[in-house]
Amino acid sequence: MTVRRYRIIHRTSFTYDVSVRASHNELRMTPLTEPGQTTLESRLRIRPMTWSHVYRDHWGTHVTSMESLLDHDRLEVEAISTVERTDAKPPADSPGWDSLSDEAVADHNYEWLMMTPRTLPGDGMAELASSVRSLPTPREAAYALCDRINDVMTYQHGITGVHSSGEEAWRERTGVCQDFAHITLGALRTLGVPARYVSGYLAPKRDSSVGETSIGESHAWVEFWDGEWLPADPTNLTPVGLDHVVVARGRDYEDVPPFKGVYSGAGIAQLDVSVKFIRLS
Repeated sequence: MTVRRYRIIHRTSFTYDVSVRASHNELRMTPLTEPGQTTLESRLRIRPMTWSHVYRDHWGTHVTSMESLLDHDRLEVEAISTVERTDAKPPADSPGWDSLSDEAVADHNYEWLMMTPRTLPGDGMAELASSVRSLPTPREAAYALCDRINDVMTYQHGITGVHSSGEEAWRERTGVCQDFAHITLGALRTLGVPARYVSGYLAPKRDSSVGETSIGESHAWVEFWDGEWLPADPTNLTPVGLDHVVVARGRDYEDVPPFKGVYSGAGIAQLDVSVKFIRLS
């Protein structure tokens, strides 16, 4: 069994041009512990902080709800996690398209079949889904979708935003990992394949040596149902495994943002985010 261990340091700061009186936020920055991934250590440093509460949301994600009630002109959050990844077991054979017609499967996964504003397909994504409908299994269709999306789309910051839909990104043929994931989700759900959004991290240097630090960023990919949940990364077309770290799952980005909140005051916030990976083994 291959084992890889990382320390991930995710820093987020908001600097306000004038002091704000209060801020109320939700943080999703704690990696999950599940088969193939163990979070050995995780801690959050928040400055300033008056109160916090930790819970699991509907999708099983660790959420830290926090308030900063004192006047402040800067809010800093540092999430430090040590995560161990191991090889995934080989998947079983595909049960085929007929299995998706089973009422129990559809009922159990109905939330992963629902369209959202970010995944709702227009003509472009509907055509994309139709192009793989004749493939023998949902698994082959999903991987073919990822291949086509990766081939057609250009990865570029600044063209789309956090509120962009998959159809808008597909029309522009440009976007970031969030957009690649939304396009894939919309096409898969059009085919009747349950699919969910995964938020986390991807090690920026997979051949890094032990002790080496590299600069990374948050990442998004998808999981789809074909008798079991299987991952796919349409942005990179790399196997999802030792170098991917799962933090959150949801129907789309709206369910999983690392930082979401509001503040009281007239100040304009400037956001700064950094992610560092340190390979430990």
